[in-house]
Amino acid sequence: MRWFWIDRFDEFVRGKQATAVKNVSLAEEHMHDHFPGAALMPNSLIVEGMAQTAGLLVADAIDYNRRVVLAKVANAEFHFDAVPGDSIRFHATILDLKPAGSLTRVTSKVDDKLQGEAELFFAHLEPGEGVPKLFEPEELLQWLDQMHIYDVGRDEAGQPLARPDW
Repeated sequence: MRWFWIDRFDEFVRGKQATAVKNVSLAEEHMHDHFPGAALMPNSLIVEGMAQTAGLLVADAIDYNRRVVLAKVANAEFHFDAVPGDSIRFHATILDLKPAGSLTRVTSKVDDKLQGEAELFFAHLEPGEGVPKLFEPEELLQWLDQMHIYDVGRDEAGQPLARPDW
């Protein structure tokens, strides 16, 4: 089973920043166990939503040529719990992009309130370095289409992103 912690992108600027949305719902199975009678979205899953938002931004910035793997979560801080009915907006910015890895800053907001913030470091690994292939290219493109990345995505000049032809 694969877990997706973002529902759609509202903004995507290649190599710079992205904003994604996660709608928290009681329909999600994990909400019934965490915590019974007082459901909340675990902060560890919010970090995963942050990582998926920033990771796709980084992967696109390097043309999906390497595997982008979350290597370090730094300075993570959460100010309140997200609960069913909330829409979490993840905003990711690339701070540093190098061949071996990248540093991003990601915030999560509910309405206009800062819910969480973290710096995430991603390693860029060559195929065959012991990291399993997570998606076939067609699967990844379907997921990106469903999240509207090519509907809202722009390059630095403001031109629409072209859908890769893998």
